[in-house]
Amino acid sequence: MLILLDIDGVMVPGTSWRQPEFLSDGFPAFSFKAVKALERIINETGARIILTTSHKTKYDSSHWNEIFRNRDIHINHIDRLPSDSSKLSRKDEILNWYYSNNHSEAFVILDDDKYLNDLPEDIKHHLVLTSSSLGLTDELAEEAIAKLTHDALTH
Repeated sequence: MLILLDIDGVMVPGTSWRQPEFLSDGFPAFSFKAVKALERIINETGARIILTTSHKTKYDSSHWNEIFRNRDIHINHIDRLPSDSSKLSRKDEILNWYYSNNHSEAFVILDDDKYLNDLPEDIKHHLVLTSSSLGLTDELAEEAIAKLTHDALTH
């Protein structure tokens, strides 16, 4: 099982009135609620993370593992979508990933990008859209778990 994970607006809710707190690794702190929700998805499904965030190429995999560890999210490995060197939209990056991979694994897309609503229906039903000001919540974690476990049963 896979989680295609955005960071801003999912793990780091955006608020116009407050700057995010940065940790010693130079990256913003994740919301406590988002951390608990992501942990729940991982613990209940065993899903692995593929970063879709625009920050994905700023750090290598070991640094990303450290960033997640510093925020009390313990995962063995983080993958990233290929670099957006051709400046593709998130939607197009996800479409490229989807059409260039064998999808025998269940996956869910956790993102706040409303343009992802324009994904084709067979991909869009994997989307759990967050509110950029709230981020990932326990209710959305339930939705993600339901999508992953349903997809796992149908694969």
